[in-house]
Amino acid sequence: MKYMNLIKTMSMSLLALVVTSCLDLEPKAQMGDNLVWNKADNFQLFANQFYAWSRDFQMADNYGCGVNDGPHSDFRSDLIATSSLNPYSQGTNGIPSEDDNYTTLYKRIYYTNLLLEKAASFGDADAIKVPVAEAKFFRAYLHFELVQIFGNAILLTRPLDLDSEQLHGSRNDRGEVIDQIIEDLQEAAATLPATAEAGRLNRYAAWAMLSRVALYEGTWQKFHTNGPDATVNTDRSTYLLTLARNAADEVIKSNQYKLFYHPTLGSNSYRYMFILEDGAQCNPANLNKNANTEYIFAHRHRSGDNLGTNITKGMLANACYITRKMANMYLCSDGLPISKSTRFKGYTNVTDEFYDRDKRMTTTLLQHGEKYWDNASKWRTSWTNDDQNNSLTANVRSNSGYQNHKWAVERQVESSYEAMDYPVIRYAEVLLNYAEATYELNNRITDTELDYSLNLVRQRINSGMPKLSEKFVADNGLSMREEIRRERTVELILEGFRIDDLKRWATAETEMPEDQLGVKVAGTWFENNWPEQSRQLNSEGCIILYTGRTWAQKNYLYPLPSDQLQLNPLLKQNPGWEK
Repeated sequence: MKYMNLIKTMSMSLLALVVTSCLDLEPKAQMGDNLVWNKADNFQLFANQFYAWSRDFQMADNYGCGVNDGPHSDFRSDLIATSSLNPYSQGTNGIPSEDDNYTTLYKRIYYTNLLLEKAASFGDADAIKVPVAEAKFFRAYLHFELVQIFGNAILLTRPLDLDSEQLHGSRNDRGEVIDQIIEDLQEAAATLPATAEAGRLNRYAAWAMLSRVALYEGTWQKFHTNGPDATVNTDRSTYLLTLARNAADEVIKSNQYKLFYHPTLGSNSYRYMFILEDGAQCNPANLNKNANTEYIFAHRHRSGDNLGTNITKGMLANACYITRKMANMYLCSDGLPISKSTRFKGYTNVTDEFYDRDKRMTTTLLQHGEKYWDNASKWRTSWTNDDQNNSLTANVRSNSGYQNHKWAVERQVESSYEAMDYPVIRYAEVLLNYAEATYELNNRITDTELDYSLNLVRQRINSGMPKLSEKFVADNGLSMREEIRRERTVELILEGFRIDDLKRWATAETEMPEDQLGVKVAGTWFENNWPEQSRQLNSEGCIILYTGRTWAQKNYLYPLPSDQLQLNPLLKQNPGWEK
């Protein structure tokens, strides 16, 4: 790591950072000066800046991009594509000369450690317990980013001097880093309040984050040790999966959260949840952010703030290439995959495949001929059916032939000034974490446990769909593991989970090399109604978006940037990336 330069940069830029992070301190104040740390309020003001570091639609530091391209983005997975080839999705990325993710994460860890160091000598520990807990949460959050991206990482629990040997040593094993993350999150959960204002951490955000971390690492250890089809746990994966299940249960049994649903919105409750705003009507039920019972921790955006990205234009309709693989993952209304269901209508007519499917398919994807709106050309005004007289009409004959509706607002608002929040952690994920951790821990999940968790997500807008149960799986020749993973994928699509899930399941080497495909053209409505379609078709007559994809074992981790290895050879390059 570029440690000498990094810490110098921290020292020189810290004052400027204070000015931009709402710390009401005089320029003469130095961060190490006791004057800055002599009031409890200053600890809280300093901690406020941490909230800008959580995942969002778009971040200058792309580790935090939940939608736009970044290490966690679905654009780097097998299910979503864009107009330009993504080298990370394609498996052709190389070793970067430098990586802002690496240096930014360590710089921010330094700031969390600085607060914690100053807190140790502050006279009234109770007065600063919340900012201390926030610092521990974000120290854990940032270290987890390092583990997900790079694997082993130098573990930092204090702001180090320039000549510290630790800054020039080897990386800690990922297990050591995870153990510190767990400790930090457990301590944060014990200290944070049960409730907090919107956008701020409470104890259940810490438990939810712990369920994410422990599930990720527990399944990583299980499948990267015993193979992608493993049914036997290691001691380490048993410990972590137990922790993941129990942490998720802390959130569930608190009864603080519930899945968002409103009868006026019906099956569109799922889609409208993501575009709730304050200050203007944004949905037919005239709900605002206060109605969102699902977001546990959100990156908040106020009306009038620049979102940093034109999210509606960047995600709506043909801007986002949904693949055939993603479309095929949605179940039919009888709870069966399209390969097993008698309700699947096939692909002959342009909207046949949408009939009798999981309603998340029809609220996430646009159908040909469907009326819809955006923020800049045709927007809603009455929020009644009258708006259909001033609407756009979906024409899916471009790119993959599947078009996205998620993240797109329907009210008039200047581009990049949409004001919805980004769900860093939402309750649906916690329920799915519980179900997966329970199954992977025991190689079985009871119907009671499924009803307590996954089936709530499954039936949010699919009340008529059969519940997932042991009998349903057995009677229909299904795989419980596959169905749990399917539920997670369709619920969390375009929220930055898919590629990380494939990595921890050790299935990326199977899933990622597959061609990314669009709609079936041969023998369907598209064959005679899309003459401009010029992309190559595969043997089944489906559009090939990208082919020649590859995945090697080395791709499970990102390579360390070469400048860090030159400065500190003891870091050692990740396996497979050595020159």
